[in-house]
Amino acid sequence: MRELLARYLEKFGIRCITVADGKAMRQQLATTQIDIILLDLMLPDEDGLSLLRGLRNSKDSQIPVLMLTARGESADRIIGLELG
Repeated sequence: MRELLARYLEKFGIRCITVADGKAMRQQLATTQIDIILLDLMLPDEDGLSLLRGLRNSKDSQIPVLMLTARGESADRIIGLELG
């Protein structure tokens, strides 16, 4: 899904960097200027909400984040909105 979405966005001239897990996301944030993050809540190594929590407590805290997920629980939405 990640690669499919990236290919779609690139058709509109949007440069995309994709990563598979939280560790790779943190590595990219440390080395690359990121304008927006599309974040899945269900990742193999770490919950997306905990990644968002860490992001909001870091120097990259102002990067806009769009959460994309198959999880539909209201609690996940509320927590995501509270985290920003």
